Amino acid sequence: MRHPQKLAVELDEQSLTYCELLYYVQILSLTLLNECFIAPGEIICQCVERSVSMVIGIMGIEMAGGVYCPLSPRDPQHRLYALTQQTQSRLVLVHHLTRIKFGHDIVSQDIDSILNINYMNIDRNNGCLSSVIVKGEDIAYIIFTSGSTGTPKAAQTRHRNFTNFVHSIQNAGVINEQDTVSQICAPTYDVHVMEIMGSLLLCATVVMLHPYGNMDFEYFAHTLQHKQITCLAPVPTFLNHLCDFLAHSNRYALSSVRSLCIGGEPFSLQLVHRLRSHIKSEFYMHNIYAPAECTIVSICHRIDPVSIENNIPLGSVLVNEQYKVLDILLQPGAIGEEDELLIGGEGVFAGYLGGDDLTAKALVEIDGQLFYRTGDLVRMDNNGLLHYQGRKDHQIKLHGQRIELGEIERCLLNITSISACVVMKWNDDYLVAYVQSSDVNEEELRQHSQSHLPPHMIPSLFVILDKLPLNANGKIDRKLLPPPSFSPIHLTNHDKLLLPTNHIEISIYHIWCDIFKQNQISTDTNIFTIGGHSLLMMQLFHRYKIEFHLGQNLNALSISDLFQHPTIVGHAQLIYQTKNTTESNNDYHWSSLHIMKAKASFAQERIFLDERIRFSSTNNNTNNMYVIPLVYQIASINDHISISRLQHAFQSIITKHEILRTALYLDTSATIIQGCLDTNAIINDKKSSRFSMITLPDEKHEQNEIVKKILNQSNLFDLSMGHVINCHILRRDQSNHSLTQSSDDLMIKDDLILFTIHHACFDGASVSIFIRDLSLAYQSNELLPIDDNSLQYIDYSIHEHIMDMTSSQEFWLLELKGYNLTGQLSLPVDRQRLLTDQRSGLASSAQLTFDDEICTSFLNYASSHYLTLFQLGLSVFYVFLFKLTHGESDLCISSINANRYRSELVNMIGMFVSTLPYRVELDSQWSFDEVVKYVQEKCLLTLQHSHYPLQHILSDFHLTQSNVSLLETMFDFITVSKEVNDLCLNGVDLQKVSLNESYVMAQFDFSLNFIYNPSSNDNRLSCSFVCSSDLFDERTTLTLTQRFTYLCEQIFSSTSMENPEDACSTTISRLSIILSSEMKEMQDFVFCQQTNIKNR
Repeated sequence: MRHPQKLAVELDEQSLTYCELLYYVQILSLTLLNECFIAPGEIICQCVERSVSMVIGIMGIEMAGGVYCPLSPRDPQHRLYALTQQTQSRLVLVHHLTRIKFGHDIVSQDIDSILNINYMNIDRNNGCLSSVIVKGEDIAYIIFTSGSTGTPKAAQTRHRNFTNFVHSIQNAGVINEQDTVSQICAPTYDVHVMEIMGSLLLCATVVMLHPYGNMDFEYFAHTLQHKQITCLAPVPTFLNHLCDFLAHSNRYALSSVRSLCIGGEPFSLQLVHRLRSHIKSEFYMHNIYAPAECTIVSICHRIDPVSIENNIPLGSVLVNEQYKVLDILLQPGAIGEEDELLIGGEGVFAGYLGGDDLTAKALVEIDGQLFYRTGDLVRMDNNGLLHYQGRKDHQIKLHGQRIELGEIERCLLNITSISACVVMKWNDDYLVAYVQSSDVNEEELRQHSQSHLPPHMIPSLFVILDKLPLNANGKIDRKLLPPPSFSPIHLTNHDKLLLPTNHIEISIYHIWCDIFKQNQISTDTNIFTIGGHSLLMMQLFHRYKIEFHLGQNLNALSISDLFQHPTIVGHAQLIYQTKNTTESNNDYHWSSLHIMKAKASFAQERIFLDERIRFSSTNNNTNNMYVIPLVYQIASINDHISISRLQHAFQSIITKHEILRTALYLDTSATIIQGCLDTNAIINDKKSSRFSMITLPDEKHEQNEIVKKILNQSNLFDLSMGHVINCHILRRDQSNHSLTQSSDDLMIKDDLILFTIHHACFDGASVSIFIRDLSLAYQSNELLPIDDNSLQYIDYSIHEHIMDMTSSQEFWLLELKGYNLTGQLSLPVDRQRLLTDQRSGLASSAQLTFDDEICTSFLNYASSHYLTLFQLGLSVFYVFLFKLTHGESDLCISSINANRYRSELVNMIGMFVSTLPYRVELDSQWSFDEVVKYVQEKCLLTLQHSHYPLQHILSDFHLTQSNVSLLETMFDFITVSKEVNDLCLNGVDLQKVSLNESYVMAQFDFSLNFIYNPSSNDNRLSCSFVCSSDLFDERTTLTLTQRFTYLCEQIFSSTSMENPEDACSTTISRLSIILSSEMKEMQDFVFCQQTNIKNR
């Protein structure tokens, strides 16, 4: 023994040196030999929680010449019994927490009892131990893997397999003698053997956690810091959760980590960057790969986080390992081709216990050497590195756990009333079981699964069908299986209305009913199934803080928590946990400051400067880049509207909302100032007519030209004079219309009302407020009531300027660190920007309307994955940009956020919208599902810092609005509200008129706008590309729209793939935006036979 006094094992305050560990291991080994009469090569099962006893048990079994077989304490008793029977083990080692798992028909020995009883009295006959001979070909341990036949497979690993592996990881720098290794993997995962036995063979120190310690991040982070952990081997999912905790706690710095061994599932560049922000030491990451049949790790790739590749490969084989990439005929595949990976060499296992037929299928002899057929598809690059591409069968991995879906199916088929079954992976988090039965319910299926399967293999959802769909060959047709329903009724297994049961739920219930304009909402209803989105969640977040005095401590209650528990009950539980949080001093109620002049808001500044810097002021065709037009038309022949009454209502709105009579100008110090003007001065201003009447011609074309001319009037607005809103009455000739009232004051069928409002004082959320107040003022024919103490927009801007935004500044500095903000995306432009950097504002646009199938699939996907429509649409756009730019993975675009983050701002007219950078770092090997999950997390993080102004972000990076490329690529998702579409003036209904594409102006070089109209019977979901004519021709924009259509069809159309989940689970690198016509041209170009060529 080289270091007898060195610490071998630690757990909290417990510790054993190598000398002490050897002593206890010898006690256990001698007991197994002398009292339990264990024979060499006999299988001994062990079922214990994480503890020092676990380490002693493993090493004691090996020292006695036995075969270690781990069992999980999480497994149900029925499964534990079946596994012990499969191994024919006479003995199971347990401790006090797991003793109850085994009945009298299975012999079990408590490790702690053995050590306590024999601590002083045992005859330590070392000669007995020295007579135990272990050969390299003997079996060292067994790991159960999921089996497609329904029975778990027991993979046997030899001693020579394991000793070769230990030497290999030492040579690769994964673990060394100086390391302190944290044991976090479950005993069902073979990496735990490396963490314990491998570390001890290399004289490292193993730090154990208490039971469930890996799920308690407060405890785990403290252990990492306190024990100075240098090496750990988690799966990526675990690391992402750990990073979330570290980001929120801001208390732990991982200053000692040297080596991260990451395996079990793919991981991303984003995870690497997140780890770099939390690990303060120089460290390396090792992407490790091998099935249990190939001894823990056979392929490894060392990653330097400072100079990481865009695509993280599996790597290359370790010492004494081999691999082959072969096609279906076992012939070598070409470089870059996708074929099956076979692994040979010293790591190949000895076969499955009692499964010679399965072993024969798994192993193949090539040139006299055995190779294991992994079933994994890979491709080899020019450097000889392997890249994972997916599976060739239905085996999956869920959170790092290997699962044969057939094992779950066989388990369910043991229920006599089920005649057929198929299990599928849905998203990254769900297993869905489809069963054919007429006499079973979901509760029975769930109980049966819980008693026979480990927790990670229990389906999240059971779909019961009278008949599973079959294909022409009589096999189950997976693509015809109905998508799982995640409706509120289904998820709660009942259709009753659940009412609130305590005072917290009652308060939340009333808030939800108020926001969603409902009389009743069941407390278990998912918010996303009733129209929830990011803006509403922000409103809820702030209302909860005010209602329950939760303060501004985001660690106490975060928006992401609300998204993760999207029901009234879930929110109530979260609030209950943080109810006693001290109210922050900054969380005061915003009230009127009774001022008439102040600095412009951050949003006003952005619009004011953008209009002057980025766009040409000399182009008469686009004078008003930031006009918001609202057009309404009288629909019925029996209706009419009084113009004088409408004018009075219009003036009443200007009187109530100070922002509609607010001037914007530069003062002598070049500061943008807003000043509220007197109501009478605005209304009586004869120089600028805010209320005008125009006669419409009969021809539709001429009407359009009149509207277009109005929108481009050079004097439409004058911000310096507070001229920010107009009402234009567009009437037809009424000389032939017979009315008792003077026709000069009346509007009739087909007449139009056009409101033109400057974006500096108005945004999309202001429309419904404006329409509501206009309707009230018209109906009463009186001035709207005004509360002198009510918060006005100018008050908001003052409060906004004095907010502490330090944490948000730090967030954005970290979020955009390393990104070239002035670089251009590689978009297919037809020409380059003029040197003047001024924009004409002219647009080339194209619109796309999705059919019912894609619309329904899009909405169902969002609902089932707890996404907002914005998050899903943004994910699709990122994938499109990834393909369009030929694989650029670090993408940063801009999008807008409503930014009404306080309840006081909900009913206020004004410009609140914030423009934000949205940066993602994609992995080409991600599936669409993985992209969506990543984008959702990004959006949730961004949401908490959406109030930080764009100009501050740019200033922090020493940039201005005129030279930032991300501002030129824009995404938006608009959900059309019925309140905006319909205007009712004293019983007269007016319909909103959509302006045609000729009115569209390009505020950005390249933008995509999704539009969802839930009240429409058709054309519910559409999108439009608006590209700057400075850069894009019409035909290019049309082609881009066609490419985007094709991408959406691949993802959301059930006919695009053989299996409905294929498009969402396949890697994004395999999705295509090459049109069928282009594909044909490419094929014709390559393969077209030339008949006019003669041989000479």
